[in-house]
Amino acid sequence: MENPGLVVHGQTASFSTALRSLVNNPQYSDVCFVVGQERQEVFAHRCLLACRCNFFQRLLGTELGPGVPSPVVLSTVPAEAFLAVLEFLYTNSVKLHHHSVLEVLTAAVEYGLEELRELCLEFVVKVLDVELVCEALQVAVTFGLGPLQERCIAFIEAHSQEALRTRGFLELSAAALLPLLRSDKLCVDELELVRAAWSWARVGAAVLERPVAEVAAPVVRELRLALLAPAELSALEEQNRREPFIPVEQIVEAWKCHALRRGDAARGALCRRRRGTLPREHHRFLDLPFK
Repeated sequence: MENPGLVVHGQTASFSTALRSLVNNPQYSDVCFVVGQERQEVFAHRCLLACRCNFFQRLLGTELGPGVPSPVVLSTVPAEAFLAVLEFLYTNSVKLHHHSVLEVLTAAVEYGLEELRELCLEFVVKVLDVELVCEALQVAVTFGLGPLQERCIAFIEAHSQEALRTRGFLELSAAALLPLLRSDKLCVDELELVRAAWSWARVGAAVLERPVAEVAAPVVRELRLALLAPAELSALEEQNRREPFIPVEQIVEAWKCHALRRGDAARGALCRRRRGTLPREHHRFLDLPFK
């Protein structure tokens, strides 16, 4: 019976270095991508991409005709992120950076590269900070990355005031903002949270060219107006008359809590203090204190 033989391995470092030299190297390449809004040309090799990634196998699977093939346009992925994807496909390793890892993660999810996705997730968790966390939360919500979403929410709960002041917070979708506004563990006072949500709605209104109140509608019900003192609620009501943001009936409900001096069980969550809620005299009348 013939001996089946033994697989032996050479040095992986030199092999990886040699393949890395082919990334975006026009020599011997047979496909050109035009990538990102800057329309940067990136050169690659069909056979390698196709054998490593089903997305590229489908994308590049058509037969090559005579002459020079047309460039493949990928306008939604930034060039730096696309080059990182190629580096991983060629070498099975990648150098990640704080400023671009979420773009690489997005590309990995869209291209079905599970191993690269996991590497990106591990890196994001290691480098998560105030500037990155809201952008990471948006990516997690967009692509249904539950564990990352939970990690981001926990980080924001612990660093609420700083996170609310970032550009990433203002650019959150309503779906990403909702779980934050529903949290009891935010370390921020309700008045500051109302102001942050108002700023978020203004930015969204400017981008979407829609009224502030319309943009705010999916999330504004999670604001706990009953926690505000009467003077604060009066000032908010006056500002809301000038710039509609909160439904009038929601403000009326908050006034009812003050008038009745209790938190109705049906509105329990909206009368419950958050971790960062500053004490006010009327809070002793609410049924559901912070736990």
